[in-house]
Amino acid sequence: MFKCLKKWLDFSNSIEKNEEDLMKKFLIVGLGNIGEKYDNTRHNIGFNILNYLVSKEDISFETVKLGDTTTLKIKGRTLILLKPSTYMNLSGKAVKYWLEKEKIPLENLLIITDDLNLPFGTIRLKTKGSDGGHNGLKDIQDKLQTSKYNRLRFGISDSFSKGRQVDYVLGKWSDDENSKLEERLKTCTEVIKSFALAGVNNTMNQFNGK
Repeated sequence: MFKCLKKWLDFSNSIEKNEEDLMKKFLIVGLGNIGEKYDNTRHNIGFNILNYLVSKEDISFETVKLGDTTTLKIKGRTLILLKPSTYMNLSGKAVKYWLEKEKIPLENLLIITDDLNLPFGTIRLKTKGSDGGHNGLKDIQDKLQTSKYNRLRFGISDSFSKGRQVDYVLGKWSDDENSKLEERLKTCTEVIKSFALAGVNNTMNQFNGK
């Protein structure tokens, strides 16, 4: 009887430990389009932010199924950084695959995306919301069947003339924007780390609007 009880306790503790380990695992996804012509365009800010973070750590990306990934470990947390290779409009395919492959809870997912409705460099961390006409977010919502996932929105402003939205979004940063970009990228990496270490609510309180 005591042996059976011990086995049950060991099994129960093992389940609790596995659940605890999963809660310390995060998927951080920077949205963008692959290909040289899209490098450093406004729509690729998600890629830019993850590239900047990786450049400051002793890690590098590896090309794997549906994207480039690397792992960042900070204070007992494991952050899987992903740049999907599916092109923006099919981002959800890569997000869903890596969430399931790594058994990461939905609440530990963070999507990094550009946002036309925010002034340049403004950041907003949200736990849910509409796709706002963003094709990457639209596909993620479709594949995950929910709009309740964390997203870090990076403002690219809406300084384009009528009918020029696509050219603007897929265009390069202006000289003035480029001069301010590194400081904004640094702040975004701090948001990512805080998201994993302090939680989404504390991070929103600290960084939203900065």
